[in-house]
Amino acid sequence: MTVEKLIDGARHARWLTRERIIAGGQVLLLIELTILVMLALWQHGVITNQVSRTSSDFVSFYAAGKLALSGTPALAYDQAAHFLTEQRFTVEGAPYQFFFYPPVFLLLFAPLALLPYYLAFYVFEFATMAAFLFTMRRIVREPGWLWAGPVLAFPAIFWTLGLGQNAFLTAALFGGFTLLIDRRPWLAGMLLGLLCYKPHFGLLVPVGLACGGHWRAFLAAGATVACLVLLSVALFGVDTWQAYLTAFAGSDAVYASGRIDYAGIVTPFGAARLLGYAPSISYLVQGFFTGGMALLVAWTWWRRPSRSLRAATLLSATLLAVPLALMYDKLLLLVAIGWLVRDARRDGFLPWEKTVLLGVWLGSMAEYAIGSALSLPLGPLISFAILLLTLRRVERAAVVRSGGEMASTVSQLDGLPASAP
Repeated sequence: MTVEKLIDGARHARWLTRERIIAGGQVLLLIELTILVMLALWQHGVITNQVSRTSSDFVSFYAAGKLALSGTPALAYDQAAHFLTEQRFTVEGAPYQFFFYPPVFLLLFAPLALLPYYLAFYVFEFATMAAFLFTMRRIVREPGWLWAGPVLAFPAIFWTLGLGQNAFLTAALFGGFTLLIDRRPWLAGMLLGLLCYKPHFGLLVPVGLACGGHWRAFLAAGATVACLVLLSVALFGVDTWQAYLTAFAGSDAVYASGRIDYAGIVTPFGAARLLGYAPSISYLVQGFFTGGMALLVAWTWWRRPSRSLRAATLLSATLLAVPLALMYDKLLLLVAIGWLVRDARRDGFLPWEKTVLLGVWLGSMAEYAIGSALSLPLGPLISFAILLLTLRRVERAAVVRSGGEMASTVSQLDGLPASAP
C-alpha cells in the first residue's frame, strides 16, 4: 500500500462505517465494564485481602445531604463536620472529599440522603444516566439503541460512574437546553437555570444567548435560578449561603495546590499547572482562553448557523473557557460530538473528520495516563480539536449559504426585463 493510499484512507475514512463503529464500541464497552467491575471488587476487598482506602465523590454529596436532613445544612461547608459525616459511609483512612457546591445542590441531595448510601448512589447515577441517554438519542437521531454502545464506551462515562459524580445530570441539562433553544426557549431556559449547581459551566451561555437574540431563554434561566436560590434560603437559611460563600472563597487554594490531580483537570489552567507553571501564570493562560472562547461563541451565535453547530461550539468552547473541569465533565464534549455527527450525517462528513473523531475517542482513553506519566496535557487539545471541526463546518455553511443567496439573486435578475435597472 502506497503512502498516497494511506493518506487518502485517513482523509476520507470510508472504512469507518456505522456498523464498524457500533461493533467496535460494543467490544470496547465490554472491556471497560470488565475493568470497572474488577476495580470495584478490588476496592471493596472482594478479590484482595485488604479494602482500598479510597472513596467516591458521591460520599461528599451524600454527607452534605445528611447534614441538611439533620437541620444543620451550614455544616456541609465546615470541613471538620463534613468529614466526620463522610466517615460514616467510608472505610477508615479514606481521604476527605471536598464540598464546594452552592446550597441549591442540597435541594437534590437532602431527599436522596433519606435512602441508604449505596441505594442512593445507584438511584442517582442510573437515573441521571438514563436522562443523559434520552437526551443523546434526541440529539443523534439514531434509531434503536445500538448507537449507545460507542456512546457508553466514551471514557468520561466511566469516570462519572467510578467517582459517583454528577456529570450525567450536567450533560443532560446542557444537552436539553441546546435541543430546545430554538423551539421551546422558555423550557430551554429552565433547564439552563437548573444547572446553577455548577454555575461556572454557564460562563459563556449569556454571550451566546445575547448574540443570538434568545431573550426568552435568558429570562427563563434567570427566573429559575432566582426561584432555586430563594427556595434554598427558605429551607436552609441565609447562614448556609454565608457558609458556602466563605468555603467557595477558599476553594481556589485547593485547586491550585495540587490536591486535585492536575492530570485530571482538562482545562488550560490545569494544563499550565501540569506543565509546571505557577498559579498566577496558569490563570493568565486561562484568562486568555476564556476571552478567546467568549469571542468565538459570540461570533458563531451572531452568525446563526444551524442549531447543531451553535450547540457544538458552545459546549466545546465551555470546556476551554472555565478554569475547572475534570475528566468526567468531558461528557459535555460527548454532547458536542453528538451535535457534530448529526450535522455531518445531514450534510456529509468533511475530509479528516472521521479520523479526528476516532483520534479524540482514543486520545480520551489515554489522556489521564499520559498526563500522569509524562505531564503532557491532552485534555484541552482534545476539546480544541472538536472546536476546530465545528468552526470549520460553520465556515463551510456560511460559504454554501452565501453561494445559494448569490445564485438566487442571479436567477431573479435573469428573470427581469432588459429595461429594468
